[in-house]
Amino acid sequence: MRVIFMGTPDFSVGTLEALIQAGHQVVLAVTQPDKPKGRGGKMQFPPVKETALEHGIPVFQPRKVREPENIEELRKYQADVIVVVAFGQILPREILELTPYGCINVHASLLPSYRGAAPIQWAVINGEEVSGVTTMQMDEGLDTGDMLLKTEVPLEPEETGGSLHDKLAAAGASLCVRTLKALEEGTVTPKKQGESPTAYASMLKKEMGEICWKDPAISIERLIRGLNPWPSAYTGWQDKTMKIWEAEVLEEDSGQEPGTVVRVDSKTRHRGEGRKRRIPGADRQGSSESDGPADPGQETDGGRRIPARVLHGAGRETGDKKFLKMYENNLFSLVFLYNTRKSS
Repeated sequence: MRVIFMGTPDFSVGTLEALIQAGHQVVLAVTQPDKPKGRGGKMQFPPVKETALEHGIPVFQPRKVREPENIEELRKYQADVIVVVAFGQILPREILELTPYGCINVHASLLPSYRGAAPIQWAVINGEEVSGVTTMQMDEGLDTGDMLLKTEVPLEPEETGGSLHDKLAAAGASLCVRTLKALEEGTVTPKKQGESPTAYASMLKKEMGEICWKDPAISIERLIRGLNPWPSAYTGWQDKTMKIWEAEVLEEDSGQEPGTVVRVDSKTRHRGEGRKRRIPGADRQGSSESDGPADPGQETDGGRRIPARVLHGAGRETGDKKFLKMYENNLFSLVFLYNTRKSS
C-alpha cells in the first residue's frame, strides 16, 4: 500500500519501521513541528522525523494539519491509507475520508477501555493485569472509531509506564501490519465500540507525581510505577525534591504518623540502571557507587551520600497496616514508606 504515516513520539517509530519492513511504500511522514529542548533551547526533531529522514521519506510538519492548504498537500500523495500513531492533532473529516481505506489508528489500550492521551500509564496506576493494543478505523470522536484487531499484553508485577510503553509499541507495530493485510484481503470486520468501563485516560501532568502519604500503600506503589520514567513520583525531604522510582509494599507496623522516618536500612540499594545489590557492612547507613560500606553525608563522584530512610504513610478506616519499601535512585538511597491499608 501507499501509506501516509502520521506520528510523533518514540511510541510511533516502531510502527513506521514495521510498515517499511513489510514492504509498504510510506510516501510521506507527517509529524509535529520541531521543538526547543533543554536549557539551551536547541531545536530537536521529533523521533518520527528522525526515522523518516533515515529512510529517505519526505517529512511534513504542519502546525495545524486541518488547514485547507495542508489537506491539499496530503492529497497530492495519492495514498491508499493513512496510519496514525500518537500524532498529537485531531483530524477533520476531510482527512479521515481522504484515502480509500481511511485513517487507521494504533491505540495503546484494549478499547473501549482507556480512551485518551495516556492509556499506558493509567493502566499501571489503576493496577490492571492485562493491557494491549487496538487498531481502529478512525472517526471524528476521541478514540471512538470501529475496532479492527486487538492484541493483549499482560502486565508484570513490577511493570512500569516505561516498560509497558515499550511492550505496547512493539505489539502495536506488528498489529498494524496485520491490520493492513487484513484490510487488503477483506478479512477484517469492523466492530462498534461500547461504553468505556474506565475513566478517560487524561494527559499526564507533573503535579500528579506528588505522593500523598495518606493514600493506601498499594496505590502509592502503583503510582510510582505508572509515572516511571515520566513525569515521575516525588516527595519533599528537607526542602529538596526526591524522585522515587521503585517501591514494594511490606507487612509491617510502626505505629508512627505519616511522613515519619522510622527505620534506616542499608543492606540493599537501588542503582539508576535498575539493579539491586547487597552492600557489605550492613550496619552502616547509606549507599554509594562502590560495593563497600558508605557513611551518611560522605561525598562521592556520583553525588552526596545520604542515609537510606523509612518514611511513614497513613491509612484510612482500617488497622491493616503495611510498609511501602521504596528506592530513590538520584541519590542512591533506599527508602521505606509506611501505609496502613492495602487496597485491591
